[in-house]
Order: sequence, then C-alpha cells, then structure tokens
Amino acid sequence: MFKNTARCLDALFVIAGALIAHAMRFPSGYQLADNERLLIAFNCVLVLLLFPAFGFYETWRSRALPLMLGRVVMAWFAVSATSLVLVFTLHRMDELSRLWFGYSTLISGALIVVTKFGAHVALRMARRRGLNYRTVAIAGAPGFSRMLIAHLDRTPQAGFKPVCLFDTNAQVYGAIDGRAGRLPVLVDMDAFVARVRAEHINEVWLALPLSEEHTIYRFKRAFQHDFVNLRFIPDVRSLSLFNHALGDVFGIATINLSATPISPVQMWPKLIFDRLFALVALILLAPLFGLVAAAIKLTSPGPVFFTQERKGIDGHPFRIYKFRSMSVHHEAQGQVTPAARRDARVTKVGAFIRRTSLDELPQFFNVLLGQMSVVGPRPHAVEHDDLYKDQVYGYMYRYRIKPGITGWAQVNGYRGTTTKVEKMETRVKFDLFYIHNWSFWFDMRIVGITIFRGFVGRNAY
Repeated sequence: MFKNTARCLDALFVIAGALIAHAMRFPSGYQLADNERLLIAFNCVLVLLLFPAFGFYETWRSRALPLMLGRVVMAWFAVSATSLVLVFTLHRMDELSRLWFGYSTLISGALIVVTKFGAHVALRMARRRGLNYRTVAIAGAPGFSRMLIAHLDRTPQAGFKPVCLFDTNAQVYGAIDGRAGRLPVLVDMDAFVARVRAEHINEVWLALPLSEEHTIYRFKRAFQHDFVNLRFIPDVRSLSLFNHALGDVFGIATINLSATPISPVQMWPKLIFDRLFALVALILLAPLFGLVAAAIKLTSPGPVFFTQERKGIDGHPFRIYKFRSMSVHHEAQGQVTPAARRDARVTKVGAFIRRTSLDELPQFFNVLLGQMSVVGPRPHAVEHDDLYKDQVYGYMYRYRIKPGITGWAQVNGYRGTTTKVEKMETRVKFDLFYIHNWSFWFDMRIVGITIFRGFVGRNAY
C-alpha cells in the first residue's frame, strides 16, 4: 500500500513540476502543447517503471540517507535522459521549449528529492519517540550481543528495538544472569523460539563468530516456517581486521579483511586536488626553491636534491625528493642512521630547512607524478619499514593508500625522527585513524591546519 502511494506521488510530482514550469515559462496563460503533454505522460510512465529498479521504494530504515538520496537523483536523471532521447528520436526538439524542459526537470526532481528527504526525517523523528520500530531478538555470546544492544540504543532513529537475548555460550561456559540490563536472557533454544513466535518478534539477529556454521543452520531450521527476518551479523572481533566491508567478486559475496579501504571513485576528488594543488604550489614556490637551492649549493659541496627509495601505495617503490640537508656521506648497505640533535652531518642551512620542513617541498614533484598525495601517512625509509613492521601493529597497512607530504599524525605533533617503538605506535594509530575516517573534507581540514600552523616542530632536527 505504502509503495503504491509513493509511486503515485512521484508521478504527481512529475505533473506538478511540468505545470509549474509551464506557468513560469509562459506567464500569459498558453495551454500545454500536445508535445508537452506527451512528454509528461511518458515521464510518468518511466517513473512508474524505472524508479522501483533503483530500490528506493524499499525500506530506508538501515540505509544511509545520502546514499539513498543519491539513488533518487540517479533515477530521475535516468528518466530525464530517456525522455530527452525520445524527443530527439521523434525529431520534436524544435517544437519543444528547451527552457520549459529544463525548468520542469529541475522542479520535478526537487519535489521528489525534498519529499523523500522530508519523509525520511519524519520517520527518524518518529522512531526516536518509540514509534515505527521493529522488534529484534539477538542470539549470540553475551559480550558481542551487548555491544549490538549498546549500538542500537545509540541509534534509535534506525527503528530497531531489542527485546530479548539468547546466550549461545550458556551450555559451554554456564549461563549468565537472567537479564542483560533491561532485557531478559534465555538459555534454552526451544524457549527462545517460542518467545519469538508468541511475541511476533520481527527480526532475529545471529551475532555469532564465522566458525559457528552449525549454530546458524540450527536457527535456520528452527525458523524455516516462520515469517521472521533472520540476519547473520558475524562477530569478527578476534580477527585482525582493518577494513571489513562487504564486497562482491564475480557475484560471490566477500568480506574484505585488509583490502584497500577507499574505492577509486571516492578517490577522484583527492586525485584531482593533489595534481592541481601540487602544480599551483610548484609555480608559487619557484622563487623559494631557487633561494633554498642556492643556499645549499653555496654552503656545502654536493647535489641540491637528496633522493631515497620509499614505499608508495600497496608497497610500490618510488624515489622521494628532498632538499639535501646533510653533508654528503655514505652508510653501510641496509643501514639508515636517523638524524639526532646536534647531528654533525646536518649542515647549517640543512638545520634550518629541516626545522621548518622546507626540505620536504620538492615532494610536490612526487605528488605531481602521482607517487604521493598532499595528505596521507608519511613514508619512512625502507630500512625503518623492515624494522617496525613486526613491532608495530598495523604498520604496513599505512601503505594501503598513497603516502602524503603532511598527515593527521604530523598536524598532531608526531613528526621528525622517531627512535622509540612507543612513539612509532602512537604515530601509526593516528595514521590508521585517518585511513578509517578518510573523507575529502578531512583532507581539507589537515591542509588548513598545516598551512596555518606551518611545518615547524620541535621534533624536527
């Protein structure tokens, strides 16, 4: 009933948008032309046929609002594009007002999007007040089940209300107390099934480890004749996961344990920004480059630039560019001695450019070449990677995205030489937080902090 009403409303919005556009385009009161009426009817049919295929007549209860609104916009774009193709195919474009077509497309689309947004917000408010909810029974180990309950309590707008628990570990470890907070805890399978049926509970969530396949089948058999939504929520806390989003490989469902966390489509704004920002920075900083290069050349023998092999995204090696800040020297194969305070190898000019991070500016060439990003985890010497990868949890996962000139760890004070494992662990935690919470606007925030605070730090020497 609700779905049919929503479809009819969407068709009415198509008609309303066309009429409003006609009134705006022809204020003198011209009647709708036959071509316009035909196009309106065709758009209504397309809405009824195409919109369901995009899945936004299904429940939005557990789905992200931006994602669903994006589907609405894509669906309306598909309808508009199809109608435009029809007009061209029938050679009626000359007889149709382009301005009216543009107005009607924008107004109808806005009416559809705004209405669905308003309906979603109204439902969220209703669910926060305890209305329009679905009851949930959770079966699993007490720890993970309680974590799910806490999450549902924090997100009442989702519209799921836990009503009871089933402790799957009771027979092995003994039953816990009869209640988990405000919820009753059951330890008998038959009693649990009977309660779900008696109270007409809408959903049963199986909060079980991946190894509990036999228990999952047991629940499937128990509820095979019941109209209850049975969901499996895998307890993967025991696995060393960094990114466990669901994926699809040739139609086979997968769980990504340590795959690249950000899709290529999401990275497009970052890639475009990196190239443009690097190009502008290199042009504007060209005079400063000349001054630093002259100072290095005039005060110590050797090349202006220093290059060193580092790991890029997915471990691909590249040569990083820096202004040379030390006197030319040679170290044993496979050994890199980090700079220390009052290091004799650091030149006077080198001490200044290291303290102010001017030595890092040539890395904009690496950004322009696509080897680095403006924002990302800092790449370390390959020898340091070999040292810390077995000592610091999650160290190598930093290379799942492009390394950066600046990063979340750096703007929080973790820059310069790191000689203790504890300091490297803290730096890695900041890098992993950045990866897990990445967004284009998070990058802009880090860039802004870097510009206003500068690169100067007491740990850089």
